[in-house]
Amino acid sequence: MSRFWSPIVSKLVPYTPGEQPKDRSFIKLNTNEHPYGPSPIALGAIRAATEDSLRLYPDPSAGALRATIGASFGLGVDHVFAGNGSDEILAHAFHGFFSGKDKLLFPDITYSFYKTYCELYGISHRSVPLDDDFRIDPASLGGPCGGIVLANPNAPTGIALDLAAVRSVLEQNPDVVVLVDEAYVDFGAESAARLVPEFDNLLVVQTFSKSRGLAGLRVGFALGQPHLIEGLQRIKDSFNSYPLDRLALAGAEASWQDTAWFEETRRLVITERHRMAEGLRSLGFNVLPSAANFLFVSHETRAARDLLTGLRDEGILVRHFNKDRIDNWLRISIGTEEEGEALLKVMAGLVAG
Repeated sequence: MSRFWSPIVSKLVPYTPGEQPKDRSFIKLNTNEHPYGPSPIALGAIRAATEDSLRLYPDPSAGALRATIGASFGLGVDHVFAGNGSDEILAHAFHGFFSGKDKLLFPDITYSFYKTYCELYGISHRSVPLDDDFRIDPASLGGPCGGIVLANPNAPTGIALDLAAVRSVLEQNPDVVVLVDEAYVDFGAESAARLVPEFDNLLVVQTFSKSRGLAGLRVGFALGQPHLIEGLQRIKDSFNSYPLDRLALAGAEASWQDTAWFEETRRLVITERHRMAEGLRSLGFNVLPSAANFLFVSHETRAARDLLTGLRDEGILVRHFNKDRIDNWLRISIGTEEEGEALLKVMAGLVAG
């Protein structure tokens, strides 16, 4: 009954998330979920929060969580915004900082939700091509524009810009917001958070879904100078005053404080990423240098679609993007060592034909 839709709805091309199968058991290496799960302390905090206070609304400002996050970066609570996953925060930022302005710039190969947000909010945009090695040249992000969005590390390539390159982009574009999406930063990249005090146009967005193992809890945050945080707050409070529930607030704060679990599980993922990369290279794969919890790989003689199908037939899910320039590449999430061994074994058989 699309005749009841508003005109914008029929024009939208929604983001397509990775497959979440329910018909059989798979080794899921397709959605970049943390293989080791949440901090046990965070789980305990969530359980403790399941009591009578759930009848009450949560803190609409997420003040305790924001203060905890801000303190670890040397920033005040007025420099931190918290939301229902980083995707919600990105949506608020697109709406609040890029609508009604000149073209927004972001790489031609990056997180596909950026284009979806542009369609949703009527934002004109221009894709900036990555080079032949799938890297972004900071100099290509200069000139008149309405804003810049960079995933760092980039997705789905996993390649990271160093802090000097991010600084260069900020210095070239002092009059527009530069949003740095750091969903995967904890797996090997350098956060731009330290630049927040220097640049009034920088917004850094992170999530608890990846390195904190809390994808099912939906918590994200942004760092920026107070005027940017106020802009996000105005959007949020005009949309949903209570995006984070009591369980999410309790679990996220406890997770952030459990640095031991964070560091150990992050180390395990990075170690397995290196092992997986070497194993795939030994099978003839081109593996891009990754600073994320996934690998982006391509084989010269085996089509990505065939490998995708072959892996699925053997109970292993990975991600394929049917898009120009990357249609012969697969994104493989880093799992446990046992899951990685299973994938390498199946890949060896598929490559051998």
